[in-house]
Amino acid sequence: MRIRAFNVMEVCSTLSRCLCTLLIALVFLALFATAALADRPKTNSHIVFMIGEDEYKTWETLPEFVKTDLEPRGLRVTIVHADPQDKNNFPGLVAALGDADLLFISLRRRTPLKEQLDAVRAHLNAGKPLIGIRTACHAFAPQPKDKETVAANPKLAAWAEFDPEVLGGHYTGHYGASPKTSISVVPGAGAHPILSGVDVSKLQGNGSLYKVSPLSETASPLLTGAIPGADSEPVAWTRSYGPKKARIFFTSLGHPDDFSNPEFRRLLSNGIQWALQPSP
Repeated sequence: MRIRAFNVMEVCSTLSRCLCTLLIALVFLALFATAALADRPKTNSHIVFMIGEDEYKTWETLPEFVKTDLEPRGLRVTIVHADPQDKNNFPGLVAALGDADLLFISLRRRTPLKEQLDAVRAHLNAGKPLIGIRTACHAFAPQPKDKETVAANPKLAAWAEFDPEVLGGHYTGHYGASPKTSISVVPGAGAHPILSGVDVSKLQGNGSLYKVSPLSETASPLLTGAIPGADSEPVAWTRSYGPKKARIFFTSLGHPDDFSNPEFRRLLSNGIQWALQPSP
C-alpha cells in the first residue's frame, strides 16, 4: 500500500509539472503572437499623402510607391495633390484627414488654406503620426519674397517653425548636387525597426545632402550622410510631437533615383509600419 501511494503522488507531481510547463509555453506563445500582430499595421489603416513640390517628382514616385509597396499590404491610401491652378490649395485634404491614421507629406514652401493647415495641426495634436521626406523640412515655410503676400491674405497660413517644432530638424540649406551621399547607421541605432531588413551598404543619397544639424534633443537619429570635404549630417531620424506623443519619422532622402532603390523603399515602408504603431 505504501508503494502504491508513493507512485500516485509521483504521477500527480509529474502531471502537475507537465501542466505547468504547458501553461508557461502557452503564455509565451500568446505573448509572441500579440507582439507579432503589434508589429503589423492594421490592414485598414488609412494613410493620406499630401504632395506639393516642384523639384523631385514625388507626384510621380509616391503614387507608384503606394501602388507597388503599400496597397498590396491592404493599406488604404488617399493621395491629395496641390491644385495645379493654385499650388497652395489642397482640395479634399480636410475631409481625408478626418479619419486618417497617418499623414505622409512631400511639400516645399507651401502656405495652404488656413482650414487645411488647421487640419494638419489637429491631426498631430490628436497624437496621430506624420512622415516627411526631402523638402518636407521646409514644407510650410514661405520664401522671404512671399511672406508679405501670405500676411496680407487671411485665407492662407504658414508654419515656418514646422521643422524644429514637429520634425525636430534645423534645415539651413544644402550642399551641391554631387557627389552622391554615402549613408551609414548611427551607432546604437541598428536594431531600430525602421532599419529592419534594410541593407544600408546599398543605400545612397542621389540628391544634395541637406544641412539639418543640430537636431532636437528629443530626436533619435538613425542614419547619417556624408560627402567629401563636409561634416556628416543626419538623413533619417524619429521623434515624438506634442503631449500625445505623435510619432514622427523624417528622411531628407527622396530624390527620384532614390525610389529606384529597393532599400530606400523598404526604409519608407518600415517607417510607415513603425509610425502606425501606438505610441509608448
